Amino acid sequence: MASSERTTDALDTSVAHIARVYDYLLGGKDNFEADRAAGRAMLSAYPDIANAMRSNRQFLARSVRYLAADEGIRQFLDIGTGIPTANNTHEVAQSIAPDCRVVYVDRDPVVLIHARALLTSEPEGVTDYIEADISEPQAILDHAATVLDFSRPIALMLVAILHFVPDADHPYETVASLLDALPSGSFLALSHPGSDVAAGASEAARRFNDRAAEQATLRSRNDVMRFFDGLDLVEPGLVQVEDWRPTTQPLAASSTSVWAGVARKP
Repeated sequence: MASSERTTDALDTSVAHIARVYDYLLGGKDNFEADRAAGRAMLSAYPDIANAMRSNRQFLARSVRYLAADEGIRQFLDIGTGIPTANNTHEVAQSIAPDCRVVYVDRDPVVLIHARALLTSEPEGVTDYIEADISEPQAILDHAATVLDFSRPIALMLVAILHFVPDADHPYETVASLLDALPSGSFLALSHPGSDVAAGASEAARRFNDRAAEQATLRSRNDVMRFFDGLDLVEPGLVQVEDWRPTTQPLAASSTSVWAGVARKP
């Protein structure tokens, strides 16, 4: 696996970081006390948050499997990778087609360390890692073009990342600029915590914002739908994450706080 040579920022363990908070909430060990404190505060406001996160990871796997198996996609650009767990994008895609090429993007030094060690490719395919922020779409595209063929369809994976792009940083324009670079027949797979679904989610986000450098912005279903402007949503459309083509029983009877959908670029 290759990776960019950009120098990582110093690791500050005194401030919560979302990748490490997610790791804590999902039972991982790659987190620090600041991350655990933020996670506990979020849990007290929204006890189902870990279930929502697990459902989100299941959506990632289901959407990649659909794109690779049903749509024949062989290239994936996964922005906001997070700390590697089970069923990462390349693992699911290459289990269907070993020649799949996957580029991961994240900005957290802890994620970078794990990515270099764990995100290894099948011999027939390629797995690459870019240390970059979603606010740098052109830098992402320039590096990705050294691995992916932009004349062939690409799946853009934006799974639980856009709520960390505040409105002031132009999230819709950022997504549009990424999609504009992709050819017809490409796909967008997106999930986004909602402000209009589960009780307690907004308070959990506020408590996270009080403790972390990143700031989470929850959005309504209508606001999330705007990310798909100009695209053709595949069935079942934009739905709660556990309802997107489920293959098993839901993790819990209660619904999660995340919207999800997959759409094709005409």
